[in-house]
Amino acid sequence: MAYTDTLSPDVKQRIIQELVPGKQISLAHIIANPDPILYKKLGLDPAVEYSRSAIGILTISPAETAIIMGDIAIKASGVELGFVDRFSGSLIIMGTVSEVEAAVTAILAYVSEKLGFSVCGVTRT
Repeated sequence: MAYTDTLSPDVKQRIIQELVPGKQISLAHIIANPDPILYKKLGLDPAVEYSRSAIGILTISPAETAIIMGDIAIKASGVELGFVDRFSGSLIIMGTVSEVEAAVTAILAYVSEKLGFSVCGVTRT
């Protein structure tokens, strides 16, 4: 009898999902001059936020560190917080290109130097 990896509909399959968080920033991206539709799709008010000229997006593990990143961002420059998720480790900040760049740089420096995290490079579009 030949081995087959297809399961019959009667066989129950158990899937185990596991997250093994490291201490890392896996995404640090700056979007300069985003289109207003992007603000809307992110749940932000484009009429108010579009006067700001950049969006910064970061993801971190462990996820709770997003709270610390948000604090660093608003203290480092004049950015506004668009979204902080302590469960997924996502942070969205808004401001001028130089404000967002200063905030992202401050976040990466702090978590790398003070918390011993591994950080990715900053990407831009």
